[in-house]
Amino acid sequence: MNTHYMQGLDWLILSAYFAILLSIGIWASTKRKKEGSLFLAERSLRWHHIGFSMWGTNVGPSMLIASASAGFTTGIVSGNYAWYAFVFIGMLAFVFAPRYLGSHVQTLPEFMGLRFGQSTRNILAWYTIVTIIISWLALTLFAGGILIRQVFDIPMWASALVLLVISAFFTMLGGLKAVAYTNVYQMLLLIIVSAILTIVGINHVGGISALVDKVPSDYWILFKPNSDEAFPWLPIVLGYPVMGVWFWCTDQSMVQPVLAAKNLREGQLGTNFTGWLKILDVPLYILPGVICFALFPTLDNPDKAYLTMVENLFPVGMVGLVFAVLTACLVSTIGSALNALSTIFTMDIYVKKFHPEASQRHINYVGRIVTVVGSILAIVLTVAIDNVKGLNLFNIFQSVLSFIAPPMTAVFLLGVFWSRTTTRAANFALTIGTAFSLIVGILYLWGPQSDLWPHFMMLSFLLCVILIISMIGISFIDKQPVANETVKIASVQNHLSRQVVTLWLLLTAVMVGLYLFFN
Repeated sequence: MNTHYMQGLDWLILSAYFAILLSIGIWASTKRKKEGSLFLAERSLRWHHIGFSMWGTNVGPSMLIASASAGFTTGIVSGNYAWYAFVFIGMLAFVFAPRYLGSHVQTLPEFMGLRFGQSTRNILAWYTIVTIIISWLALTLFAGGILIRQVFDIPMWASALVLLVISAFFTMLGGLKAVAYTNVYQMLLLIIVSAILTIVGINHVGGISALVDKVPSDYWILFKPNSDEAFPWLPIVLGYPVMGVWFWCTDQSMVQPVLAAKNLREGQLGTNFTGWLKILDVPLYILPGVICFALFPTLDNPDKAYLTMVENLFPVGMVGLVFAVLTACLVSTIGSALNALSTIFTMDIYVKKFHPEASQRHINYVGRIVTVVGSILAIVLTVAIDNVKGLNLFNIFQSVLSFIAPPMTAVFLLGVFWSRTTTRAANFALTIGTAFSLIVGILYLWGPQSDLWPHFMMLSFLLCVILIISMIGISFIDKQPVANETVKIASVQNHLSRQVVTLWLLLTAVMVGLYLFFN
């Protein structure tokens, strides 16, 4: 998206977007109690705040562009990463959320600390901080900085600074409540603009039947044969659960809105709403790429599919609105990540180890300092990534995430489902297991290429199985007492309402129907 695509009306619309966004952020901050916590919005979030916040954290400009690119080259098969997620969002709703809310924790390292002790909490806290700074902040800023740089023609550090100032403003002023309220506005805008792009595109092709005729027939299949190099069905079925449990059930940035739920029912309704929103990923993000293939089959770079659609199909004014949407995605993801980073460091490290008697005002003050320091670190890393030439680090890192997931998934699954699991077994998986998984990932990505390597999703599954078996063996051998089982299951609170059960059964039926239809 070059500067000549931004006309006067586009700049006006972009300015109006920022004005409304700032107004909502300031208004939301006034709803926070003066001495209330920045981190969990006084546990007041309703289902729509939770749903939009989780979905908004998951959506980024890189996802929009990469999804359209995948649609252009392979059709809707990459939609598995969106639609298969409902299983693990459901696991969060019915397995993890009752335990998280029942134990009244503010962070997931705190939850694991209740289960396995302080040593596990410390390891998980630092593990989560590093993950947030690198994956959620630096790489999101890198992807967004490229877009900002193209439109405003400013250096990467300045692009990153602009995005961070906006995101940090909400995080420091109103905490999670401001982030959640602005996410609702931003995600509604995203849905409207993306839906318009899809509808306009289908009209240009000549309708849905014409679209089906103009692209290969296998573009409409979700499960491809195991011989398919990019998307074989078995590695997706077995490997995605490892990523799914880690991402949707144990990642602080994703789960924090649920921790801030008004009650368990709102948390379960909010996660259900997230599941419905994930259905939109295919028609709003992937389908524009398929439409682009039908309209511009000679496009030289699939990564340009999304912006090609915008530039060729949208009139003046709508381009500015699209850029507002891309900025909305960035602000949403970065704001959630900054809030999670601030929460983890302040509550799991500063308060727990150094100042357990701190007042809420002092805790909020430290949280704001952490937000600033985290922002500075993220800018430094973003510029460092930008200065590395010759490697598509963003895509490489997405693959690396599949090798980060197995230890977290193994520890949380056994920690919740098997009371015999010991602290030593959990710490082994989080330290030795993480090192082993990353070494395998490095060899897979940068080592000698060989046909003997399985698909990286299958490799992620095998690593998780190895770690679970190792943890079970260590727990049986371990002579120390079994880890402290102080995490309350909260089953007494988990009185499933008829509305929650009905909506989740309906979502499951719709998802099964979609998979049957597209296979």
